[in-house]
Amino acid sequence: MGNPHVSIATSEFPQSAIDQRPVHNDETGVLRFVADAIGFDDRISFIAVIMLDGLTSGLVSVSLASVFASNWKLTALPGSRAKKKGTATNMSGNPNLEPAPGFKIDPSEAPTIIHSENTHVEAGLKGPKPKDGDTAMALFNDEELQEPIDLVEARKLLWKIDFMILPYLAVCYAFFYIDKTTLSYAAIFGINEDLNLHGTQYSWLSSIFYFGFLAWAFPTNFLMQRLPIGKYLGANIFMWGVFLMIQAACHNFTTLAVLRALGGAAEACADPAFMLITSMWYTRREQPVRIGLWYTANGLGIALGGLLGYGIGHIRGALPSWKYEFIVIGALCSAWGIVMFIFLPDSPVSAPGLTQRERRITVERLRDNQTGVENKHLKPYQILEAFLDYKMYFFFILGVVCNVPNGGISNFGTIIIKGFGFSTLVTTLMQIPYGALIALSILACVYLNDRFENRRCVFILIFLIPNIAGAFGLRFVPTDQQVGRLICYYLTGPYNAAFVLVLSMQVANTAGHTKKVVTNAVLFLGYCTGNIAGPFFYKESQKPTYSLGIWSMIVSHLIEAVLICILGLLLRWENQKRDKMQSQMEGGLEGRDLDATAFLDLTDRENLNFRYIY
Repeated sequence: MGNPHVSIATSEFPQSAIDQRPVHNDETGVLRFVADAIGFDDRISFIAVIMLDGLTSGLVSVSLASVFASNWKLTALPGSRAKKKGTATNMSGNPNLEPAPGFKIDPSEAPTIIHSENTHVEAGLKGPKPKDGDTAMALFNDEELQEPIDLVEARKLLWKIDFMILPYLAVCYAFFYIDKTTLSYAAIFGINEDLNLHGTQYSWLSSIFYFGFLAWAFPTNFLMQRLPIGKYLGANIFMWGVFLMIQAACHNFTTLAVLRALGGAAEACADPAFMLITSMWYTRREQPVRIGLWYTANGLGIALGGLLGYGIGHIRGALPSWKYEFIVIGALCSAWGIVMFIFLPDSPVSAPGLTQRERRITVERLRDNQTGVENKHLKPYQILEAFLDYKMYFFFILGVVCNVPNGGISNFGTIIIKGFGFSTLVTTLMQIPYGALIALSILACVYLNDRFENRRCVFILIFLIPNIAGAFGLRFVPTDQQVGRLICYYLTGPYNAAFVLVLSMQVANTAGHTKKVVTNAVLFLGYCTGNIAGPFFYKESQKPTYSLGIWSMIVSHLIEAVLICILGLLLRWENQKRDKMQSQMEGGLEGRDLDATAFLDLTDRENLNFRYIY
């Protein structure tokens, strides 16, 4: 709610004395909103009043306000604030109002009734303008604003949701990482020689994928907000596979670079879409585990990519092995895009695999998130707030430093391993343990995070330790120690687990659908920037030890650790500030009405009920 400018009414309130100014407190210790203040902000409407112990001058002034009277009439006013249904403090619903003739109550409206503690002040209701709330509000009528949930039924429903969502995301994410390593495998299968790549051209092919991603990041995120997200994601995955297959027809650097950029643009929606889908279906407590489950496919993709590379390396056809790599993996991706387009649900509000009751329970589970499900309307004020929020810049920088190592390892990992003295085909198999270690580290990280509440920053730091140790080992262990250097290489994998928790912190700590879309886009701009920069630290002249590339990993992880410590302290301070503010209001912290703000599509800064997770 922040510090809004509103009007105060008392028994002496004249309509001509509206004073729009910040409200901090008054004699009753509660904020009082008056219907005459309609229009002070183009995204807030005051849509109701309620009397307490008799018709008073304040109520008369409010009910006579021209804007209010033209749209609403007061009905069924209670005689007192005694415990009558529909008159409890901060109750959500519309028990005392009905629209004037010709004015429809939009199903997205869920006003909050705010009472004073005396008999001469009435409160207007703060609520969204029609069609400005969360899409989840369409599932509820007045009697169903807080659907009772049977815990056994909810547990079964959660399993059902997992099977409806996670397999599609996990398989898709496995293909993402397989795609990112196709160029790496193509390098050991001879693409550099066949296309006459020289100098930094291979590094540019690695990075230009992310230039395409970067260029299309904001447009694709806004399209995601407007279009059915499951259909949009499936269509992009299909096109991404098509661009990958066409790369097999390339005969020079230029055409391959263009197709790599187009592939990056097609993939630009993927990670942000996965984040939004996870936030739409799961509670903040459940999100790290689910992000971890689909992100674990990253490690499985590395292992599967190794097996595919080994198998493709044995093909003795008319084409070079690297071309079969692009054709086979591209075809599989396109096929999976079609599957996702058909079967991945767009929203819990409209999921065809759920009954109406299951949809309501799915949404009801998310009430405590205070982040809503989705809102199809682009809200400029939320875009502005996102760019004024320091947290967004933390997540951008974290996106960069988390992915400088990724940009290097995903494109030069096979070359580093081959430099240990392994053959080409054995090198492909050596990636399988690396992928398995990544998958296990992610699962261990999200499991521990689920067991110990509000320890995400701590576990990020813990899972960065092996990466830093492994990178130091790659830099200083003698080159003739093949096994030791291979173990050090494997230790660089758990950074993926740390990044999973960074992603979960971003999605859990951002509210307001437009703001989530913008913050997602900016985080993945950082992701692109890191992946673009990463390969350029691996100098051809330093092959196969790549000392500068290894130092880039060490420095990036150390910066990440410092940023996480600072961000955790800031989020803790934000929560303490809100606790102190609300404890001084009537009812204290226990009197907070979480239901009133759950689905109003408020941002985390607007909603004082929102608490950050760190």
